[in-house]
Amino acid sequence: MKKVPYRHRISKIFELSLVVFLLLSTPLIAQEDAAPQEAEAVADAGAAAGGDVAKGKQLFNQNCAACHALNRKMTGPALANVETRLAEEEGLDKEWLYAWIKNSAGMIASGDAYANKIYAEYNQAAMTAFPTLSNQDIDDILAYTAAPPPAPVTPAGTAAATGAPAESSGISNELILGALAVVFGLLVIMLFLVNKTLRRIAEANGVDLEREKAEKGMPIWKAFAKNQFLVLVTSIFLILAAGYYAYGWMMQIGVDQGYAPIQPIHYSHKIHAGDNKIECKYCHSSARVSKHSGIPSLNVCMNCHKSIYEYKGNPEGPSAEDIANGYTNEFYTGEIKKLYKAVGWDEENQRYTGDSEPVEWVRIHNLPDFAYFNHSQHVTVAGVECQTCHGPVEEMEIMYQYSPLTMGWCIDCHRETNVNVADNAYYEKIHAELSKKYGVEQLTAAQMGGLECGKCHY
Repeated sequence: MKKVPYRHRISKIFELSLVVFLLLSTPLIAQEDAAPQEAEAVADAGAAAGGDVAKGKQLFNQNCAACHALNRKMTGPALANVETRLAEEEGLDKEWLYAWIKNSAGMIASGDAYANKIYAEYNQAAMTAFPTLSNQDIDDILAYTAAPPPAPVTPAGTAAATGAPAESSGISNELILGALAVVFGLLVIMLFLVNKTLRRIAEANGVDLEREKAEKGMPIWKAFAKNQFLVLVTSIFLILAAGYYAYGWMMQIGVDQGYAPIQPIHYSHKIHAGDNKIECKYCHSSARVSKHSGIPSLNVCMNCHKSIYEYKGNPEGPSAEDIANGYTNEFYTGEIKKLYKAVGWDEENQRYTGDSEPVEWVRIHNLPDFAYFNHSQHVTVAGVECQTCHGPVEEMEIMYQYSPLTMGWCIDCHRETNVNVADNAYYEKIHAELSKKYGVEQLTAAQMGGLECGKCHY
């Protein structure tokens, strides 16, 4: 049999690749050996603190992790080294922690200064009491919060850069990348030699490779269809993209922010509320006493337009933008004539003819039927300005929905808005009681019950 030198070369390359792999795996084994030593160091630190770190971690996850983290604020404060911090900053000992964890509400009611400080800082919500935890359980939790975090594995290159001695075997990132580059290069050489060997075997057996057909290749779509991995990845990507856009589209259902329909009679809030300073509640008078702000009846318009039969314009003259949009004096005068026709007003004889036509106004702001909103509660009782929800209406030529009017938007407002209780008899009694309960001078709408489901959904 004729000797094929390529087999010998390929076997040598495989042996070299195996050696490189074993060299790379050595530091990983050293890191695994170091892990038990780190665990022992943490356990020793917990024992020095008077508790079992392992038990403390279990108790922490069962009782504390829902509201606390070690190194960042959540519902409650961060708890890393909490015992040491309270002793140094507040002068509080472990006995205070025992009492606080077992009965936080009692500590607040007793007038304890730091207990009330925490209570006020974290949304006036008393921490859940844990009377079933023993002092030893709390010691274990405190030991866990005081235990140092696991030390990161320091590569040899990092130790040399900082001047610290390298106590454990390691490998630098540059060496790892170099080794990977060598392995990649060896694989390329192997593929090249295998391809060359297979071609020689094919030629020796009289196989015509038809180089012209190979160079022509197959269409891209056919090559894609035959590659099952690409088909799978593309399908997953398309499904995720479709889900993302479908979710975004569904989340916008019922959200009509920016909606600005054309009305049958043009009404300029810019002229009425802006230039002429007409108060919103003059036209929308029911907002003071009713759930709805109401659409003004046409007789409210006629209170002024009996004598204002043409628009003479702003003393400064129309702006270039208004002229470009067709908002001229003649346009506004024509809209006044539409009003006269709708109410049946005989301009020449200054009387109503009785021949009126209904105006089909297009509603702009429309909450779902399951959401309750009372204008009088906000406008009259709370003193909320119309612009808070409806935006700068005095600047709107065409009225549009300024706010999203979503549930999240309402909740954020209730959480951030202080209730105006000054000279407001409606709140005198309830404010006195709630201010004592929460220990604050200014109450938010949320503290007044503004987050209760039944307030808006009935």
